[in-house]
Order: sequence, then C-alpha cells, then structure tokens
Amino acid sequence: MSASNISSTYPALFMLMGIPGLEHLHNWISIPFCFAYTLALLGNCTLLFIIQADAALHEPMYFFLAMLAAIDLVLSSTTLPKMLAIFWFRDREISFYGCLVQMFFLHSFSIMESAVLLAMAFDRYVAICKPLHYTTVLTRPLITKIGMAAVARAVTLMTPLPFLLRRFHYCRGTMIAHCYCEHMAVVRLACGDTRFNNIYGIAVAMFIVVLDLLFVILSYIFILRAVLQLASQEARYKAFGTCVSHIGAILSTYTPVVISSVMHRVARRAAPHVHILLAIFYLLFPPMINPIIYGVKTKQIRDHVLNLFQRKKV
Repeated sequence: MSASNISSTYPALFMLMGIPGLEHLHNWISIPFCFAYTLALLGNCTLLFIIQADAALHEPMYFFLAMLAAIDLVLSSTTLPKMLAIFWFRDREISFYGCLVQMFFLHSFSIMESAVLLAMAFDRYVAICKPLHYTTVLTRPLITKIGMAAVARAVTLMTPLPFLLRRFHYCRGTMIAHCYCEHMAVVRLACGDTRFNNIYGIAVAMFIVVLDLLFVILSYIFILRAVLQLASQEARYKAFGTCVSHIGAILSTYTPVVISSVMHRVARRAAPHVHILLAIFYLLFPPMINPIIYGVKTKQIRDHVLNLFQRKKV
C-alpha cells in the first residue's frame, strides 16, 4: 500500500454543525454565549491579577484558586471562539489535527479542574482540621507538586485519545453534530470497532468524577465533624464560612456533569440539541460563575476589587 493511501484514512477537515436543529437561532444563541465568555475572561483575568499583585494573597488557598482561574480561562477559550465563529460567520471547518488538539485540551483541562477542586478540598481540610500544621503541611513545594501531578494525570489519561482516533477510517462523513470536537461525537463518524474508545472514554470519566468527588466528600465529612466540635456557634459559622466558596465551585462544576449524565440515560430520545446545550452549559457555567463566587464570598478578594474601583473614581 502506498504512503498516500495510508495517509488518506482520515479526512483533512471536519465540519462542525453547531447546534443541530437550532441553526436558525444561532445568531440569537450566540448572544448569551458571548456574554458568558466575556464574563469568564474578565472574571478569571481579574482573579489572576489580584492574586499576583497582592502579596497577602500568596497563600495555598489562593494559589489553588489561581490554578482554577487559569484552567477555566483555557477551558472556555478552547471552545468558545470557534463556537462563536460558527454562529456568526458560518466558519464550520476545522482541520483533523486541529480537532484532535481542541479535544485534547478540552478533556485534559476538564480533568485538571477536577484535580484542583480536590486539592482545594484538601486545603480546607488541613486549614480547619489541622490548623496548627497548615503552613508546615501546605508548603509551596507541595503545592507545586500537586499542580504538576494534576497536569501529569490529565496528560497521561488523554494522550492516548488522538492516537486512538488516528487509526480509524472515517466513512460516515465529516459532519460533527456538535459545536466543538467532543470525543464521542468524532468516534460516531469512524468505521470499524470503536468499542475500546467507548469503554476508555466512559472509564476515564467515571474514574475522575467518582474518585475525585468521593475524596471531596470525605474531606467535608471530616471538616463537618471538626466544625461541629467547636465550642461557640460563631466559631463554627466562621470556620464553615471559609468553605462556602469552594462548595459553590464544586456545585457549579459537578452539577452540570450530573444533569448531563442523567439526561443521557433518562432522556435518550430527547432532541440532540438538548444534550449539546447541556454540554455547552457545563463548559461555560463554571468559568463564568467561579470568579463571581470567590469575588463575593472571599473578603480579601472583594476588598481588593472595591479598592480598585475606588482608586478609579479618585
């Protein structure tokens, strides 16, 4: 077989359909998406600027928050610009390798986000259950290692995907029924035995969500027990108040995942655009809402933002 025949097993381009069944509403749908993306950019960039500029925020909790903000920026920027190009300019084309790169970044940074949320749960556990050891346990070298471990886990789990997808022939066309290159949406176009891809995708998703969420829940069981043992109600309220922002971030990240998973099983016959809109909601909502949660509930960040506005007025 010639080299040209080998290289022709996958298409040069894919076509992203956007939201099938709602093509006539793409311009209108783009308005809230653009607004949410703008909020995500402004909010997360502001968080990163404040944490970098204020030496008082160079603490473990805020280092993890900076990681979360950076991940949210990449997650939203991986998909939203191309999505808006589809809605506004009908720019549906994406190269095969561009599709694989988008998919790799999308899924890798989703896994990193889950790891950082788990690290933040560990941070709250040490701060409340082992307060005297907080500075000696959560040192900068350990925080760096946690960040590197989050990246290594995500890259290790997602690196096989592009190679698995390169081996397929794509005989079911090049139209991806989605706004971005999602793994299973691409697999549906492939010929041959795709069972390993299906199993691998489900196994990784279950491993990440179940394992990380299990450890987060365990952390909060210990936190709740330590809080309830505090003498005064004010002390209990203050201790648990430091966890409210993190709980909000967990809910904003995992709730859309759970809803989407339930919908795939309960409402299998629902129109495709229902599942696609849920998937987009999962990508857009956490990056948009997390800076708001931390900005409102974290006094140090709230005060810094207020000071910036007061300086502008003066």
